[in-house]
Amino acid sequence: MKQPTSTGYRLPVVAAICLLFSGTLLAQDTFSIVAVDVATGEVGSAGASCVGSSNYYPHGAAILSDVIPGIGGIHTQAAYLPGNQANAHAMMLAGSSPQEIIDWLIANDAGSNPTTRQYGIVDLNAGDPRSAAYSGVNCMDYKNDTAGYAYSIQGNILLGQEIIDSMQNRFLNTGGTLAERLMAALQGAKVIGADTRCASPYQSSSLSAFLRVGKPENSADSLYLDLWMAYPQTWGTVVPVDPIDSLQTLFDQWQVTTALRDPKGLHTLPVVVKYSETGEVVFDFSGCPDGISRTLNVYDPAGRQMLSTLVNGRYQKLDMGRIGSTGIYIYRVTTSDKRLTASGKFYIN
Repeated sequence: MKQPTSTGYRLPVVAAICLLFSGTLLAQDTFSIVAVDVATGEVGSAGASCVGSSNYYPHGAAILSDVIPGIGGIHTQAAYLPGNQANAHAMMLAGSSPQEIIDWLIANDAGSNPTTRQYGIVDLNAGDPRSAAYSGVNCMDYKNDTAGYAYSIQGNILLGQEIIDSMQNRFLNTGGTLAERLMAALQGAKVIGADTRCASPYQSSSLSAFLRVGKPENSADSLYLDLWMAYPQTWGTVVPVDPIDSLQTLFDQWQVTTALRDPKGLHTLPVVVKYSETGEVVFDFSGCPDGISRTLNVYDPAGRQMLSTLVNGRYQKLDMGRIGSTGIYIYRVTTSDKRLTASGKFYIN
């Protein structure tokens, strides 16, 4: 049986992956979200498609993603042309707003047919984020988009409006980091035939999926988080695992193996794990400033979340009954503005 391909860590550059139709380069993507986090300065990008892997990176849906660390993100999809993506990238570097970029692309389309394109663009804009989206009238149905504060969601060849709505609801109503919210948005689209081409014979939402997040200090070809999963384009039967679920597994593993990096201590809270003689685990927040809302999240080594609880005081006793077994666990502390402020490991004897 053919095996799907996946990776947890790649160093991508903006490049093109396309399907070949009668000598014409054409790439259709379905659902995607691009967003920024004003508090952390992160730029994030996620999406999925019934386009499979190629012989070169980026694979499948990842073609559409252009993350410019510290500045913003651009999704160019539907009848993808590298020239449009390159022009959008240059305009963002020059300081143009998302709407200005889209207006220019429509007026100066690289293939002289902007009605077949779809765009989603968001920037940080020095803490006052801007977003815009566009769906050409000749994109393949069902097509739509929505842009809100610090995010843009778009899709074509969709099962229906419910895919866009579900992604938006998951993104807006999920706590945690930008990466966690983007992953939740993708899970909101995990419906058989979300990309209608994947209903049969694959019985899945998609053939490929990706999740990418860049911190301000990253370079475009070396992002903090860059995950993808793709079945071969030649896959011809029901997929054993939906690509979004495979991506979730990669992301869960990435979370528990990636430490919080903050060498200057600018964004970390001093959290201390203490162990009692009876084996209880207590998280000591007494060294943290007062008035900061905090959520304690605990994961097992496989990345499965065991509990998530609001910290109500200087000390938080772990609910051992919700853990259930001995071993090594990972904790992550996030604030109400969804910043990751502490992470580490602890033990249950």
